[in-house]
Amino acid sequence: MAMQTQIEQKLAALTPDVLRVENESHMHNVPANSETHFKVTLVSESFDGIMPVKRHQQIYALLADELTGPVHALALHLYTPKEWQVRGGERPDSPNCRGGGQ
Repeated sequence: MAMQTQIEQKLAALTPDVLRVENESHMHNVPANSETHFKVTLVSESFDGIMPVKRHQQIYALLADELTGPVHALALHLYTPKEWQVRGGERPDSPNCRGGGQ
């Protein structure tokens, strides 16, 4: 199973309103077709009343196996539906990697 699919399936446990898992490995200095760098945008009512660091810890716990193995980097953008609405449904773009595309 593709790593992106595996991550999506595990994060579905949070019953997200929005779930986007993006493979950003191509933006880094890694072999072609790598699955090592991901950006996750997740909007869930389950984050209501939970501080951002605790949200991140929830994701780290769900993806513990992936983070000790093939996943090298994980950018997390985690919001409640209200926070997502205030942001206009937008999350920050990832910066360019200094070693990407080489």
